[in-house]
This record gives sequence, C-alpha cells and structure tokens, in this order.
Amino acid sequence: MNVSVDAAGIEGGRRRKRKRAMAKGRQVDPTAHNAVREVLGDLPRRRDLLLECLHRLNDRFGCLRVEHLAALAEELRLSMTEVYEVASFYHHFDIIRDPQAEAPALTIRVCDSITCAMCGAEDLARALEGRWGANVRIQRVSCVGRCEAAPVAVVGNKPIRHATAGTVAAAVATHEVAPEAIEPVTYSDYCRGGGYRLWADCVNGKRDRESVLKTMEDSSLRGLGGAGFPTGRKWRLVGKEPGLRVVAINIDEGEPGTFKDRHYLEHDPHRFLEGALIAAWAIDSREIYLYLRDEYAACRVMLERELAALQADPPAALPNIHLRRGAGAYIAGEESAMIESIEGRRAMPRLRPPYVAQNGVFGLATLEQNMETMHWVREILERGPAWFASQGRHGRKGLRSFSLSGRVRKPGVHLAPAGITVRELIDEYGGGMQDGHELYGYFPGGASGGILPAAKADIPLDFDTLQPYGCFIGSAAIIVFSQHDRARELARNAMRFFAHESCGQCTPCRVGTVKAAELMGARHWDHGLLDDLARVMVEASICGLGQAAPNAMNCVIKYFPDEVA
Repeated sequence: MNVSVDAAGIEGGRRRKRKRAMAKGRQVDPTAHNAVREVLGDLPRRRDLLLECLHRLNDRFGCLRVEHLAALAEELRLSMTEVYEVASFYHHFDIIRDPQAEAPALTIRVCDSITCAMCGAEDLARALEGRWGANVRIQRVSCVGRCEAAPVAVVGNKPIRHATAGTVAAAVATHEVAPEAIEPVTYSDYCRGGGYRLWADCVNGKRDRESVLKTMEDSSLRGLGGAGFPTGRKWRLVGKEPGLRVVAINIDEGEPGTFKDRHYLEHDPHRFLEGALIAAWAIDSREIYLYLRDEYAACRVMLERELAALQADPPAALPNIHLRRGAGAYIAGEESAMIESIEGRRAMPRLRPPYVAQNGVFGLATLEQNMETMHWVREILERGPAWFASQGRHGRKGLRSFSLSGRVRKPGVHLAPAGITVRELIDEYGGGMQDGHELYGYFPGGASGGILPAAKADIPLDFDTLQPYGCFIGSAAIIVFSQHDRARELARNAMRFFAHESCGQCTPCRVGTVKAAELMGARHWDHGLLDDLARVMVEASICGLGQAAPNAMNCVIKYFPDEVA
C-alpha cells in the first residue's frame, strides 16, 4: 500500500506538540502496586535493599511477576531496567512474564556438582522428573554446600541428605518444605562461657588496638575464604585508610566441595560474630555487613534470632549489623562482586584498582573477611599467637578446617594441622577410603583448585604449597575420588559449573568456559586448542572465576593423560 503525505502536513506535525496517550514505559498496575506495598511493609525504600525486596516478593508469590517488578521499580524510584537486570541475574529468582501463568507450587533442587555427581545426582534427578507433573519443578543446581551428605536435594527450603527418590517423595507427600531447625550455642550460652567479654574489654579500653593487631599478625592467621591474605596485616592496612570504614563478612561459600562455614555457623555463630565485632573495633568501623548465601535458609532463620538476642542486651555499644541475603550466585563470593550485591546490584566483579580496602561498600574503605577467619579471632587473642602458629605440620603454621567429601568413610569438616597431606587427612581424619575404593585422585581446593593424582598425595596442604603443581588450596575443600571415577568427567563437571556461574561481564570467561566444556566432551581432547583457550582465560579474565576455571582441565591433561589421549 502506497501512502503519500505532503510537505505541509509533515511541517505541521513538527510544529504541533503531540500529547502522549499514556506515559512512556511499562505501566504500573494499581492492584500489583498495592500488593508490592503490602509485602514490603515498613522496609525502607532504598536501592541497596533491592535484593531483599525481590526476596520478599519471591517468597510470598513463589515467583517474580513482571507486573510486580514494574510496581517495585515505581516504589523504589528505579527504572524497570535496573530492577529487571538484577532480578534476572540471580538464579533463585523465578521471573514469570505471562500474567495468566501460575508458578509451580514447589521447587525441588537437585545438586549436580562434583561430589553429588559422583554419588548419583543425575540418576536422582531423572527419577524425580515428571513425577508430580508441572506442579512440582525439578531443577539441577550448583553446589548447595552439603557435600558430606551427597547426593543432596532441597525440597522447598528443606535439604534432604543422602537423597533418594523415595526420601524426596516422602518430604513432598508430608509437605516437609520448611528449613530445618538449628540449635547452636545460643547467645546466653555463649555469654555464660565468657563470650563477648573480650570484645567488651576492647570497647571499654582494657585492650589497645596495637596489641590486638600485633597478636593477629604474629599468629600467622590468613584469610580462610581462599585468597589467604594475612589477616592482621589486612586489619592494619584498612585501619590506616582515611574516612569512614566498613566491615563485610563473606558467608557465601559456593565453591563445590566447601561447607566449613556452614558447619561453624550452625554450631557456634556468636564466635564469628565476636570476631567481627573485634575487627570492627580494631579498624574503627561502625558498620558490619554479613552476606549469607541463600542456600543456607535455616542458618538465616537462626542467625536472625541470635542477632536479635545480641542486640536486645549487648555487653557494650554495638555497631550497626546488617544481614544481607544472597540469591544463588557463586560469583558473589568474590569480594567486589559481593559488595556490588550488598549495594543492590548484579554481583559482577569490579576492575582493580581501586581495591576493596580503599573503595568498597558504598565507596568506603572496607575490611572484607571470610566467616571462618573471624571464628578464630577470639581464641587467638585469648590463647596468644604462639598457640595458633604452632599447630601446623610439615613446616606449616596454623589450623585448617578441611571440608572433606567424596570416596571416604567419614566425610565432613575436619579440623587438622595446616600442611597435613591428603593421605594423612584421609587416614587420620576421614576414616580411610570407602570399601572397594582406592585413592585415584583429589581436588585440593574445590572445583577451582585443580586436580592431583594419588601419586601426589603427600604434598602438604596449605597456602603456597600447591602452586608448583598447578593447584591451590583455596577454601580447603578436599574432594576425594577413586578408581571408579574418571578425572576427565569430574573436570568437565567443574567447567560446566563455571560456565553456568560466570557473570558474563568479560568475554574470555563467558565464552571460554562454555567452549571449554564443549571441547572437553570429545573423546580425544584437542590439547593445543584447550591450552590456547586456557591461556586467554587466565590472562584476560577480570576475576578469579575465569582465571581459575581451566585448572582442573589443565591438571587432567598433565596428570591423567591416558584419559584424554
């Protein structure tokens, strides 16, 4: 069809200012807006609380509906794009775009990361798929932090240890979907045992900052989240930064094979809280942010309760303590990505410099620490630095909490001397190998720490000891496998994990992990191509995810060549 418009008509249209029939952008439905206001209640309408707003909506409705997101954007005075990009970034938010569609009544998450995969996660997921129709959704998910009880399924918010189709079905039938109850050392119990007395002494002037900093430095305690930076030195550096300072505690352990932080949190939460308070005092901070992974629903309920008890009757003036909830993103364990998430954004790592110590939470100098690192502060200050530093083996210093899983008789968190070998760890703490299984290889530091064969089972496990072999200890997640497992398949599982968890910010990681996982599916690996790909990922990725992703793959080529020849 031909349409002609004369020049006068065009000019007239230019001169006239046309009034829009409706405002630009997605319109806010009044019913949806009222629902959002009701769900948020008296929660402050701040950008940094965007994730908490999304959690409240997701918890109430079982999903995030587009009309609710539009109303939330209006409520927070944000653009729809800003809200949607955050909601769509995190795995635990389920966005439904069709107003007529219903959210599944229940979601069952089946962990398919390394240890659970070794123990039959795929067979479990297949046995559950379609069993309840569309009303129950089955999702394969990344590590849920319970590798000692593999395979694990999470029904709603209830983890099922050593899960079978039968035990999962039983939980569904009886509607056992709430978080399990945790009974740790309570606030009153902790205080009766001398808890918070040390922190109160610091606040009340009975301890001086220099002596505390010196004790932490002399103890040789290093960050136990993976990087291993000397703790006392970090406190001193951040404490010298001008202006206001912030403490941020990372409890987002998402590394496959790692569950030590959950173990300590479930048993003795006030010990790490006192350590965090002492750290805040040492650097003169009035703000503490606790970032807890969303998979630890029971820990969140317990921690909220114990924080309320502390805040109701503190032994000294408390700083402001903020509990923030992750949303299922492994990358949020990276310190700067965690800070982005705390600020209500996508958990995407920042370029450095500036470093977190100078420019962290809300642009303030930030002391970022792993939860277990804070767990040891009180004991080191009470017993003295020599006590902790003298605990090592094979020339190493300190203690390590090993998350031991896989083909051992006694998986779990084992506190052992730093520098212990994996052979010693298995024999002395892990009860030996399971019947019918012989040590074939192990991951010394979770999915990102590489893989070593049984022939290298006598290397001391600690910071700086594994790098010559192309590995690192990271958060001390030891996954043991046997002759019944294939190193190549375990490495490919790790690469698929990284492909799924990449934030997508940089091309080497976003594309490289996907391409590597695809190439690793071949019967015979193209060593040259994989090596080129690994080099690009290591040298050009923004953060440690892309830089460490090739470790397991490289180790298989080096130490298990017969599997990929």
